[in-house]
Amino acid sequence: MTERDVETGSFLTGVRVVEIADELGEYCGKILAGLGADVIKVEPLGGERTRGIGPFVDDRPDPNRSLHFWHYNFGKRAIVLDLETPEGREQFSRLVRTADVLLDTRHRDYLRDRGLGYEELRRTHLGLVYARISPFGDAGPWADHLGSDLIHLALGGVVMNCGYDPDPTGTYDTPPVAPQMWHSYHITGEIMAAQIMVALCYRLETGVGQELSSAVHEAVSKNTETDLPDWIYSRTPHQRLTCRHSFGQREESAASGTGAAATTPGISRTKDGRWVLPYRTYLPGFTSGAASIGRVLAPYGMEGDLLDEKYEDPAVFARTETKHHINAAVDRFVAGFTFDKDLWKVGQAAGMAWAPVRRPEENAADEHWRDRGAFIDVEHPEIGRTFTEIGAKWCSPGLPWRDGPRAPLLGEHTAEVLAGLETVSPTPRADKPVGTAPEPVLSKHGKPFALAGVRVIDLSWFLASAGAGRFLAAHGAEVIKVEHLSRLDGMRLGLGMLPDGGRAERERAQAPIVPSPTTSVNRSGAFMEINAGKRGISLNLKDPRALDLLKELIKDADMVVEGFSPGTMERMGLGYEELRKLNPAIIYVQQSGMGQHGRYQRLRAFGPTAQAMSGISDMSGLPEPYAPAGIGYSYLDWFGAYQMATAMIAALHRKRTTGEGCWIDSSQVECGLYLTGTAVLDHSVNGRSWSRYGNRSPYLPAAPHGVYPAAGDDRWIAIAAFDQEQWLALTRVLRVPEWAADPKLITLEDRLAHQDHLDALLGAATAKWEPFQLMEELQAARVPAGVCQTAQDRYETDPQLAHLDWLVEVEQAEMGRWPVKEVPVRFSETPAYIGGRFDRSGPDYGQDNVHVYGELLGLSPDEIEDLSREGVI
Repeated sequence: MTERDVETGSFLTGVRVVEIADELGEYCGKILAGLGADVIKVEPLGGERTRGIGPFVDDRPDPNRSLHFWHYNFGKRAIVLDLETPEGREQFSRLVRTADVLLDTRHRDYLRDRGLGYEELRRTHLGLVYARISPFGDAGPWADHLGSDLIHLALGGVVMNCGYDPDPTGTYDTPPVAPQMWHSYHITGEIMAAQIMVALCYRLETGVGQELSSAVHEAVSKNTETDLPDWIYSRTPHQRLTCRHSFGQREESAASGTGAAATTPGISRTKDGRWVLPYRTYLPGFTSGAASIGRVLAPYGMEGDLLDEKYEDPAVFARTETKHHINAAVDRFVAGFTFDKDLWKVGQAAGMAWAPVRRPEENAADEHWRDRGAFIDVEHPEIGRTFTEIGAKWCSPGLPWRDGPRAPLLGEHTAEVLAGLETVSPTPRADKPVGTAPEPVLSKHGKPFALAGVRVIDLSWFLASAGAGRFLAAHGAEVIKVEHLSRLDGMRLGLGMLPDGGRAERERAQAPIVPSPTTSVNRSGAFMEINAGKRGISLNLKDPRALDLLKELIKDADMVVEGFSPGTMERMGLGYEELRKLNPAIIYVQQSGMGQHGRYQRLRAFGPTAQAMSGISDMSGLPEPYAPAGIGYSYLDWFGAYQMATAMIAALHRKRTTGEGCWIDSSQVECGLYLTGTAVLDHSVNGRSWSRYGNRSPYLPAAPHGVYPAAGDDRWIAIAAFDQEQWLALTRVLRVPEWAADPKLITLEDRLAHQDHLDALLGAATAKWEPFQLMEELQAARVPAGVCQTAQDRYETDPQLAHLDWLVEVEQAEMGRWPVKEVPVRFSETPAYIGGRFDRSGPDYGQDNVHVYGELLGLSPDEIEDLSREGVI
C-alpha cells in the first residue's frame, strides 16, 4: 500500500457496519468490507450457523475451519454477544450507536422482540441505515415460506433457464439444473450493498438514515435476462439449452437474425474431454459469418467449404442446415486438439469472443488476474499456512480493495470491540450532513430522490454496462445515454420486441407473437427496461465537433461511465487524465470483458465468454460425464451491471466525503471470479479441483435436495430437507410413511449415502402432483419447496411478487405503457422509482437532443438543426 493509499483510504473508509446475518447477508457484508468499511459481525453463542457450512480445512468440521465462512467473512471483525441477556442487548445497542449501517437477516421479529428493532434503535440514532434481507419479504402470502439457495433459484426463474438440450423429440430427459453455488444470495447481496451506499450518500447530505428491505425472491426473480421480456411482450416461452442462452420456442424469420434456437452454437469438446466456448452472439449485427470462421480453420486445413461465397447470401446463412454445418466444422476443429493448446486464443486473434471453459481454480495461476489483484495470498497464522483467496472485484488506482485480514475466528474481536465501547459516548455517531442539502426533488412516491442533482454521462452499451445506470436513475440521478446510429447499442435490436398491435395485441394473445420486421430502433422492450429512467441523445463521436460537445457535458457531470473496448476512450482523447483536466473531480467507471489493464485487455467478450473464462459455466451442471450446463443466459451481463452500479455509487460516496473523483477499471470476468465461492479456497487448502454436483447440497447437508418432475409438460419442483423433522413431514405430505422405515432412508446420513435411490423414489412420487399444490402443502408442513417457475408463472400468477409490486407500469414514447422491473430494495425515506425523475421507460433514439443540447449546453435551435443535418448528432 502506498503512502497515498494510507492517506486516502478506500471507498468506505470511516464507515462502520454491524452485521447480524447468515448466508442471506454475508456476501453483502463482504462487499462492504472489501470497499473499506469496518464490518463487525455479531454472532450468537457457539457462532453463526454458516460456520457449519463446508467445505472445511482438511475436511475436518470446525467452526474456525469452514472455508465457506472464510470466503464470505473475509476482512470482517467478529464478536460474540448473547442477546438473550440484558447485558448482551445493552452491548448490542451501544455498538449500533457507533455504526452507520446495521445489516440484519434474522427473522423479522428477532430484534424487535428483544427491544432492538429499527424503531427502537432509531430513537437514539436517527442517522442509522438499517438494511434488512429476508427470504420472501416480511409481509405477503409467502412471507413465512422457507427458502434456501435452491428454492430461491427455482422460484425466481433461474433454474428453468439452465440445464441441457432436450432430446431429438423435444422432450427434456434431464432436470433443469441450478447454478452452483449460493447465487441467490450473491444477487441479493450485490444489489443491497449498492443500495446501502445510496442511503449513505443521502445521509451525507441530510443527516437522515432510513430503513431498507429486500426479499431474496424478488431480487432473484429480476435477474433472468431474456425470458421475461419475451413473455411480457410476445408471450413466448423459453427453451433451455446446454451452456448457452435459452431461447423462445418459436420459429424465427431469417430477417430476425437470431435463427432457430436449436442452431445456436454451444460448447465444443476437446480431445482430452475438456470444453471450449467458440461463442457467436445471437444479436443482429454482431454475428460471425461463415467466412470468418473458415479463415480461423483454414491454416489447419479444416475450413471445408466455409469460404464459399454462397454463405455470404443472408438467406443461405440463416438456414438451419447452414448453422448446423458451421457448428459441426467448429466441433471437429476443437476435437482435434487437447485443452492445453488454448484454441480459444486462435478465435480471439480473429476477433471472435471465444473462451476456454475453465475450472474456477485454474484462474488463480493466470498472471492477468494475479496482476490485477483478483487473487491474493492470505496468511492464516493460527494454522501456520498461507492460502490463495479471491481478492479485488476491480482495479482503482490509489483505492485498494481490502487484502486482509483473514476471516475472524469465533469471538476473536469481542474483547477489543467491547473495550472500545467503554470509551464511546452514549450518543450515536454524528448525524450531521457533510454539506448543504440541495432542494429535494420528489419522486412519484411523493418522497425525495436520494441522488437528485447527480449527473452521469452514460457511454455504455449492452446490458453489462448499460444496465448499471438504471440503478442511479431510479434514485433521481440525471443519466444521459449517449449513442449514435453508426455504433448503435445492440440491445435496441434485441429481444422482447413490441407487437405490431401494441399492448392490446399482447393482452389478446393466446400464442407467441412474431412482430413484423421494423426499421425502428425504439421497439425493444429489453432495451427500454435496461435503460429505464434515462435521457437519451445521439452524438457521432467520430466527428471532432461531437467530441467537443461531449467534453462540455463532462465538465458539469459527476461521472462518466462506458463499456467500450479497452483503449477506445484514450484513442478519442478522453482517457482518465484528460477527463480530469476537463473536470478534476470526475468519476470515471469503465467496464469491459477482461479489464483495461493487463495482457488480456484486447480480448473480446460477451456475457457467456466471461462466464466460461471465470469458471461460472463449469460450475453448473450434472456431474461428469455430463458436459457443463452453464447458466442459460448472460448472467454476468446482469451481474456486471450490478457490479458497475456498486462501483459508481461507491465512488460517489467517496466523492461526497473527500471531494475527489477516481478511476475504476472493472471487468465481467472479475465479477464472475468473485462469485465462484469457496472453489478456489478449496483447491488452495485441500488440493481439490472443482467437481459439479448438480442440484445436490454437499456443503450444507440435505437429502433430498434436488429438482423433481411434477405433473404437466416440463414442470418441476425443487425440494430440500435439511433435518429429520423436514424429512418426516415430507413423507407425510406425499403419503408414503413406509419411506421413514426404509433402512436406506432412516437418518440424514443414510439418505446422503443413498441419494440415487432416494431421488428415484421421490421423482416417481412428485410426478403425480400438480406442482403448486405440492409446493403449498410442503411449505405448510414446513418443508422448503418451490416450483421451478417460468417467466409466465412469475409474471401472471406469483402472489408474492404481486404483493411486492415487483413490476411498475411505465410509459415509453413509442411503445406505450409496459411493466418494468423495479429496484428490488425498499427505502423508507427515499424510495426508488424505476421511471426516475422523468417518469418514463428507456429513451427513444435521440429523444432528448433538444433539451440536452439546447438547455444544458445553450445551443440555439438553428445550431442543433445544423448539427443534425451534418451528421454530428
